[in-house]
Amino acid sequence: MIILGIDPGFAIVGWGVIESVRGRVRPIAYGAITTPAHTDLEYRLAMIEEDLTSLIEKYHPDEMAIEELFFDKNITTGIAVAEARGVILCTAYRKGVKIQEYTPMQVKQAVVGYGKAEKRQIIEMVTRLLELPKPPKPDDTADAIAIAICHAQSRSSAMGAYFNKR
Repeated sequence: MIILGIDPGFAIVGWGVIESVRGRVRPIAYGAITTPAHTDLEYRLAMIEEDLTSLIEKYHPDEMAIEELFFDKNITTGIAVAEARGVILCTAYRKGVKIQEYTPMQVKQAVVGYGKAEKRQIIEMVTRLLELPKPPKPDDTADAIAIAICHAQSRSSAMGAYFNKR
């Protein structure tokens, strides 16, 4: 199974494509969609849609895993991220990619084993689990790979199969 992990944003959308076979994962490709600062939001959203469409057409993921939004302090930024997330969900849906969502705590638990893990721990575990030569950059890319790994682990478990019936 090919899984596309997405860490949603509007300035940076982290993405990671992995293959999961019988509980083992291997990296296929990863990176980030970046949009230029100080440009209209609608232009940035269109860029995200175009780039994500290209990724889906290139890697043909069977499923996409995306992080649910967590609002901390800056609601203005959160609204723009939510709009970008909507574009991402709509694009995947239109391209026929099955979508599953995970909370940040679920991702941390699956990858690090601790739901309140720090960013550096996630980066370190992603690098180790996929035997990458160096940590993925930017951090949003490591997060996207972690989301894909979380989905792979969830899908391969009996409980995951039960809860992921969408």
